[in-house]
Amino acid sequence: MRRSTPKPIRNKLDLTDRVQMRLVRKRLGLSDAELTAIVGRIGNSLSAINKEATQQRVGAPPDPADVPPAAVIASAAASEQAQTEIAATTPTS
Repeated sequence: MRRSTPKPIRNKLDLTDRVQMRLVRKRLGLSDAELTAIVGRIGNSLSAINKEATQQRVGAPPDPADVPPAAVIASAAASEQAQTEIAATTPTS
């Protein structure tokens, strides 16, 4: 007797399926722990997981490589201030 293989539900994440977990993690750019935490918090709906991952990315602070060091920011602010003071003290014709 042949049994049909159960078809997965298309809009739910199966936590026991390693391939599905790997694909979702890769697509959303999450680690295994982050994906498990999201699923534990909101459930296994793929649309809800995608929405939560997007919100986490938007709310996350920028990478440290993208933000210049504090010394660079301070020197840029000081040079701008010096330029505005020079421009304010020079008389115009």
